Amino acid sequence: MVAGNCGFTIAPTRPEHHHVIVQTLENVEDMNAASLTEGIVWDFQTYPEYLELVASRGTLLNFACYVGHSSVRLFVMGDAAYERSATPEEIERMCQIVVEAIEAGAAGFSTSFAYTHRGMNGLPVPSRFAERDEVEALFMAAGSTGKGVVLATAGDQCTYADMYELQPRIGRPFTYPMFALTDGRNQPQLDLQNEAVAKGLQVWPQVTPRPLTMQFTMDSPFSLNVSPVVGALMDQDRAARIAAYSDPEWRTRAAADLAEQPMRPRWETCEVSESERHPELEGERVDAIARRWDCDPFDVICRLAVEEDLSTRFRIYIANDEPDSVGGLLAHEQMVLGLSDAGAHIGQLCDAPLPTDLLGTWVRDRQVLNVEHAVRKLTGEPADIFGFDRRGYLREGHWADVCVFDPATVSPGPMKRVRDFPAGGERLTCEEPTGLRHVLVNGVPIRVDEVELPLGDLRPGTRPVLV
Repeated sequence: MVAGNCGFTIAPTRPEHHHVIVQTLENVEDMNAASLTEGIVWDFQTYPEYLELVASRGTLLNFACYVGHSSVRLFVMGDAAYERSATPEEIERMCQIVVEAIEAGAAGFSTSFAYTHRGMNGLPVPSRFAERDEVEALFMAAGSTGKGVVLATAGDQCTYADMYELQPRIGRPFTYPMFALTDGRNQPQLDLQNEAVAKGLQVWPQVTPRPLTMQFTMDSPFSLNVSPVVGALMDQDRAARIAAYSDPEWRTRAAADLAEQPMRPRWETCEVSESERHPELEGERVDAIARRWDCDPFDVICRLAVEEDLSTRFRIYIANDEPDSVGGLLAHEQMVLGLSDAGAHIGQLCDAPLPTDLLGTWVRDRQVLNVEHAVRKLTGEPADIFGFDRRGYLREGHWADVCVFDPATVSPGPMKRVRDFPAGGERLTCEEPTGLRHVLVNGVPIRVDEVELPLGDLRPGTRPVLV
């Protein structure tokens, strides 16, 4: 697993900023703040110290992590990271930290300039306050190590076109998220990518076979926080949220603001997922309910939520739900599998079964890829892009990371909701795949004959080395 995407890492950090990082992860990635506060062992400040702590505690799977721009910025600038551009001296210090982190084993440098990424108190995350000189300096610092990958989520400071211009200058592979969007809205990025392949540029958009769906409640309406009107409630208490949702004037204002957003909700894909008081509505689209009730779809959501004390669950499709478009991205000659938010938004989605979904749905059922191509995309291709030493291939002298599956039966299996995180945090999980026979991590079996082994304190995972 490679963590720390979009510039969000818990290292480097200072003790006075622990709550800032927790709140950022809560607001941006919908992680449970109580689970983070109870579960994280803050026995580190620098990035090398963080990696040493991970190694000492051990991991079940092999674990790598980017060094994140927002954390580096907060470490160097303090609270000013949320307020202003950096000075030349601060940029130089940030560059030193990035180099130090990658030399210590970070998988590369990650950042985000996406307008949807808001952290503490609803403010833009620190990386969004960076000017272009800071962005280029940090990219150059990452490139100077000769190791790892640069990941960026595009925005004003670094557009999609900028990445294709910067990559040959930085000298390291670039990656960014690419979803299959409705009405061909990602065609400009596809055109850039096709030109890049012809030029030999090492830009690898991340794509996923999974539809981008979110389950949410109006107690934590992460999917709707693209609207500043809705986002302003992020730091309000439950009473304030219920009061807003009960106010027809506020609902009208919020619905109008949502309709103006570039990533506005597609109400025709939003459905009632769980409702104790109205089970007859489960699985029904909110736009159909709105037509019956003669109101706006957002009114439907708010009215149901208030009636059930904000416990009603909704599911909305955001992107990647058109099979032909998704299949075209998966079959592209220079796209890398990624975009799994497994570990984030865990109460709303579970992307951990991405590999079994690829092998079952897109190889066996839809025949978009053959099995050899799919296995290559799951193993050797990402290992080569990152430069992981002796990973991704079944070869003598390589690490024995092995997965044995049955092509005829492999599938993700059922999804369920459990509460097993620190502080009683809940998550969606997909822990009963079919056709996944055996799994070995560094030669140690962790699954045999489709049964997870009781490993106790055994942690066979390591940190992949970059070359």
